[in-house]
Amino acid sequence: MDYGLPILLALSTTTWIAIIVVGAIFAFILVVIGVIYGGFYIQAWAANANVKILELIGMSFRRVNSRQIVNAKITVTQAGIGAERDTGITTRRLEAHYLAGGNVNSVVRAIIAAHRADIDLDFDRAAAIDLAGRDVHDAVRTSVDPKVIDCPDAKRSQRTTLSAVAKNGVELKVRARVTVRTNLEQLIGGATEETIIARVGEGIITSIGSAENHLQVMENPDKISKAVLERGLDAQTAFEIVSIDIADIDVGENIGARLQADQAEADMRVARAKAEERRALAMAREQEMKAAVARNRSRVVLAEAEVPLAMAAAFRAGNLERMGGNHGKGKP
Repeated sequence: MDYGLPILLALSTTTWIAIIVVGAIFAFILVVIGVIYGGFYIQAWAANANVKILELIGMSFRRVNSRQIVNAKITVTQAGIGAERDTGITTRRLEAHYLAGGNVNSVVRAIIAAHRADIDLDFDRAAAIDLAGRDVHDAVRTSVDPKVIDCPDAKRSQRTTLSAVAKNGVELKVRARVTVRTNLEQLIGGATEETIIARVGEGIITSIGSAENHLQVMENPDKISKAVLERGLDAQTAFEIVSIDIADIDVGENIGARLQADQAEADMRVARAKAEERRALAMAREQEMKAAVARNRSRVVLAEAEVPLAMAAAFRAGNLERMGGNHGKGKP
């Protein structure tokens, strides 16, 4: 016997109203979910991106850009780089990277580019590079297509050439171009382009400074490149140096000759100062001798002034007359 119909008839009007209201609310919620998330869900389902409707709802509560996550999953799926279990690119991990402040699109594009170039780059490393503040997509592109760095870089400093002096004292102005490739293994914690430029510049200056003659450097600039490359300047950096090319060499000043001229001028000034010192001493000695002559003359004048006084004293004492009389008696 069918008891469903009597049960339905036994329900009161209030119960029917409550059922209708609950059904209407449930239908409204489904409509709202379909309007907000239906497009994303259908788009992900059509691309076999494995994004569930509940995950889309949870993204809204977690304030995650669901459009960006869905597009990332679709891009990875369409690129065919592997299943989620192989790549680790799950919806939850994409959300976590987004909430950590990472660039989800850059990470996905970098992983796809690395896969196409047969470079081993998993999601964890790509996310770590991105969170470290590096452009992971640019790093992968540079790893495939090396880039050229000017040394010195006019954008970072006001200098356009490196200045170095050979042993013969001639200045050389050098401009080099360094071709580097990104080293993904040392990208996190590795030194940046500024370190490469500084090390290469130091190596070039040292190599030129050890040359006996500036002509040797100008005749064989490749020796500088080889000497700098042998130093291993890319150690502990985020790049691998592919080549160092001397783009331009100009002859500057003859620093050695200028230093010699400055030294000669300084020696001349010292000699003049010593001669002036000797002349001043001679003049001082001359003045001392003149003072001594004047002092002796004054003593002579004093002595001459005492003669009349002595004669007067002799007259008064009668010594001068007696001496004169005795002298007269003694004459023949």
